[in-house]
Amino acid sequence: MIKGIFSLPLRALQGFIDSIFKLLDAPLTSPDYTCISKRSKTVQVKYRNKSKGAIRHIAIDSTGLKVFGEGEWKVKKHGAEKRRTWRKLHLAVNVDTHEAISAELSLVNVGDSEVLPTLLNPLRRKIDAVSADGAYDTKSCHNTLKNKGCTPLIPPRKNAAFWEDGHPRNEAVEALKNGRIAEWKSESGYHYRSISETAMSRYKGLTSGKLSLRCYNAQVGEIMANVKAINKVIGLGMPVRSQRLATYGVVDLQDDLINNALYILKLLR
Repeated sequence: MIKGIFSLPLRALQGFIDSIFKLLDAPLTSPDYTCISKRSKTVQVKYRNKSKGAIRHIAIDSTGLKVFGEGEWKVKKHGAEKRRTWRKLHLAVNVDTHEAISAELSLVNVGDSEVLPTLLNPLRRKIDAVSADGAYDTKSCHNTLKNKGCTPLIPPRKNAAFWEDGHPRNEAVEALKNGRIAEWKSESGYHYRSISETAMSRYKGLTSGKLSLRCYNAQVGEIMANVKAINKVIGLGMPVRSQRLATYGVVDLQDDLINNALYILKLLR
């Protein structure tokens, strides 16, 4: 987690941990950076916070993470090179707690709909509804949600056709053909899906949004450690915002930003 939050190479991570032990006057030393590199390929990170009970709503989305390649300025000035590689991070987020309850890393050529069963199958808690974008509008995804007992909140594609009678997707298809898809999204609660996009923004804001390790198995461990860091930050506290009240033309907005910095103190303890 420390490596991802502070964007440290492995050697710098070793020195950073040693300096903390020195400040604490603890008779400990950090593992060698080569040991950390080897261990990252087999580490199993438990990133889920302890919780129980049914989950009301899950939002699912994916984003790309760069492994290596030039930056945007170089591409703009001189064009893109062929040697550019990404990985895809898939997250399932609890819309009530904003925690990532399931995460997967895949190659860039893997479709979002192919990863949905891998995200949901390990979950043993009851899930009431799942919202995702149109990339998940496939029969395999709907079958997975049906087997899990979830209500699918997935907008159909523009050329979508009706499926068998009684399928929950048909309601969204009918709304699409009648020009009421915006109303369907609002009434069904589909817009909770934006919380998954917020989670992606939180991930890239807390970490560098890049992968520093080259081995795929090590990248999986790196991603899961970063997801655990995000869940730990959320567990420490979320920003508290009051409603915007217009009084004499002045908007009164109170933000509690202290909780956003508590994770630093938590990690240094």
